[in-house]
Amino acid sequence: MNKLIDTLIKTRQKLIAGIDDLNAEQLNHIPQGFKNNIIWNLAHLVSAQQGLCYLRANAPMRVTAQMREEYAPGTKPERFIGDEEITEIKELLISTLHQLQADLDSNYFAGYTSWVNRHDIELNNVNDVLCYLPFHEGLHADRIAVYKKLITEI
Repeated sequence: MNKLIDTLIKTRQKLIAGIDDLNAEQLNHIPQGFKNNIIWNLAHLVSAQQGLCYLRANAPMRVTAQMREEYAPGTKPERFIGDEEITEIKELLISTLHQLQADLDSNYFAGYTSWVNRHDIELNNVNDVLCYLPFHEGLHADRIAVYKKLITEI
């Protein structure tokens, strides 16, 4: 397995373990002064990875277009996410990375379109994305930790 994907899987497993003591109400709570919540951030990690890897390679995504759109950059929570969908998001956090590994192995991303992201990082192929993803996931892991602290202090 690709070392970067293995690291992402372990990081996401830690994120999931870190919120397992929270209920759906807490995961959906938007702390005062913020625009999203824990479950949105987790689903956003899946959505962003799909967009960065699959859409930029002009390849079919491994999640629904609705999920991609609902949790894309710039969006915010528009509805309550129930227990069933929370479980699905947790599963997708891991399964999409295993699928990413399989797709890397089969050269699925040959049509990648180079671009420069909003952090001024040039991404020329999926391997560049794999180097960028830990930074992006770290930003959201930090937000999740802050939200959890604010929620559990209530």
